[in-house]
Amino acid sequence: MTRYFLTAAAAFALALPGVASAHSKLVSANPAANATIAKPTRLTLTFSETFLAPMSGVDLTMTGMPGMASHEPMPIKGFKTSVGPDGKTLIVTLPRALPAGSYDLKWHIVGADQHKMEGGYSFTVK
Repeated sequence: MTRYFLTAAAAFALALPGVASAHSKLVSANPAANATIAKPTRLTLTFSETFLAPMSGVDLTMTGMPGMASHEPMPIKGFKTSVGPDGKTLIVTLPRALPAGSYDLKWHIVGADQHKMEGGYSFTVK
């Protein structure tokens, strides 16, 4: 009985990575992680699967500003998010170009399979 249980448990454990890999992943972003870019007015994040737009979004924070060593993190507000026609791209439209500085972008999506995924990365505006 114990041997059967261990065999069944091992088979189940081997099957799990295939299930977990079915969740949506960030496959590309503009700007990319750790990129240095010129004053963007639009950011895009493309995922491997479609997601539910009303439960998905981003938080954008300015974490550093040239010439200000003790700059406190400052949340960026006033942007709009939308979904591209492919249903896999989250588009962030900013009301004006981001000023020079460093930024953290944290994203969260709810996939069509109802699972929440989140992640983040940093980039710099010159």
